[in-house]
Formats: sequence, C-alpha cells, structure tokens
Amino acid sequence: MNITIRQISYFVATAEEGSISAAAAAVGISQSAITESVRMLELQTGATLFDRHSKGVVLTYQGHQFLRHSRLILAAVADAGRAVSITKPQSISGTLTLGVTSLVAGYFLADVLARLRRVFPKLVVKVTEEDRSYIEHLVVNGELQVALMLISNLANQDALESEVLVRSSNRVWLSAGHPLVACKQIALADIAREPVIGLTIDEMGQNSEGIWRPTGLHPNIVLHTSSVEAVRSLVATGAGIAVLPDIAFRQWSLEGDRLEVRALEDPIPTVDVGVVWRRGSMLAEPASVFLALARGYRMVRHFTA
Repeated sequence: MNITIRQISYFVATAEEGSISAAAAAVGISQSAITESVRMLELQTGATLFDRHSKGVVLTYQGHQFLRHSRLILAAVADAGRAVSITKPQSISGTLTLGVTSLVAGYFLADVLARLRRVFPKLVVKVTEEDRSYIEHLVVNGELQVALMLISNLANQDALESEVLVRSSNRVWLSAGHPLVACKQIALADIAREPVIGLTIDEMGQNSEGIWRPTGLHPNIVLHTSSVEAVRSLVATGAGIAVLPDIAFRQWSLEGDRLEVRALEDPIPTVDVGVVWRRGSMLAEPASVFLALARGYRMVRHFTA
C-alpha cells in the first residue's frame, strides 16, 4: 500500500473543508485531482472514508480514525522541515509565555507542546489557561507573549494581531440510534424540535447563539454543561442531540461507537482556532519560533510534496 504525502494532504483538506470543490480551491488544484486522490486512497485502505451528499462530504467512523493519523503524519513532516530549516534549533532557548483558552487546552495544547519539544528541546514553556477576555488582557499588557485560543469572538482587534490556524465546521451530534441518523444533512428546524444538550465551555454558548439567532428558531436546550465529555456521553445515551464544532468530536473516544455526526443544511459560521499576539510588538525569539511552528500547523493540509 503506497500511500503518498500528497494523498494524505488532499484527504485532510477534503475533511476540513467538507467538500471536494472547497478542498480543491484551498489546495490549488482541480476538483478531479482531489476526487481521484480520495478514490485511490479509499481503494488502498479498503475503507470508505467519506459519506457523500449533495452539498459535500462527511467523514465516516473510519474516516475520523484516518484523519487523526493523517494529521500526525503531516505534522511530523512539517516539524522535520522546520527543524532542518533552522541552522541550530537545539540552540534556541528562553521562555515562552503562552496563553490558552479551555477548549483549545483540551484539544490542541498537548500536540503543540509535543511539537515544540521535538523541534526546540531547550525552549521552556509556561502556560496560562484563562477565559478569552482575560487572555486578551494579558497579551495586550505584555504579560503573555502569544496565545492559542478561539478567535471567532476576538474583542480587542485594534490591539491584537491574529492568524487563523483551523476553521472548524459545526455539525450535529446524534446517538447511533436516533431517527435523524438516516439523514445525510439535518436542518436547524428539525433540531429545534429535539432536546438539545448545550456546551458552555470557552464561549460555546455564544457560538450557539450565533447559530440560532439569525434563524428565529429557539432550541429546546434541556441541559447546559461545561464538559465536552458530558455532552458526548449524554448524546451517546440518547439524552439529546448537540450542535458543536468538529474540533471537539472524537470518534475514537469511549463513546465513539455510539455517536454519529451529520452535516447541517443551514449555512452557519465556523469556530476558528488561531494564534494571537500584541499588535506592533517585537516578538522575542521564543514567540517567533512558536509563531513559525503554528503557521506550519496551519499549512499542514496544503503540504503537497
């Protein structure tokens, strides 16, 4: 099975964009090339990686598993390139003061820190986890050099620079036995008739309001929780359904075999994870190398070597 980095890159782009056409535009090649690459990848792996529907594609259970490994592969390749592009990465030292918000800490921080250790082993990282508004305050005041956080609701844009690393689509989480599982896509109007589990961590409540407010619909929220794991368990056991970003979905989790995810018919905003630093500031070397590594993370899906 001779799977190439190019195939993996195109697969990741398709998974993240949610459609062949969007993936082709993101990577800068033809739709037919993406389609053929994904088709060959499915033949080589013997797995159906995507469910196709009229507006795009959705990862299958096997697709979610393959995506997790694909991102690790591309990250390792990017790290290798980063290490050799710097004359002496082992000589870079100092302290990086890094801010994170809760959801980002749970789903991105460990990977980012592992990559920093691999490429810059002498770099010391001190992490502060707080809510978005306080992290913004600490960065503006110079108490944190950079932050890794949700930037969809960034408030102090005049004083901060930011770059998006990941745009995460919101999708519907359902138990495997829910009647709506039969649908390839689900409308918010259908969800409004169901019990909904709401997530409050890291401004996910604000994210939910941004989804529902333009529609004039009112979700029947039966429970609010700050725990993603609680949402996962509650949905898996049939207590309700949820509308949450892909960054929090873990098909390989304990409840993974009892969870399904479906695309939304309605066009809704993405949840964006990015890196933030003080506008106009001269970044110290630890912050500069972190920003370079973060940009490498953002470009992983466009790696076409």
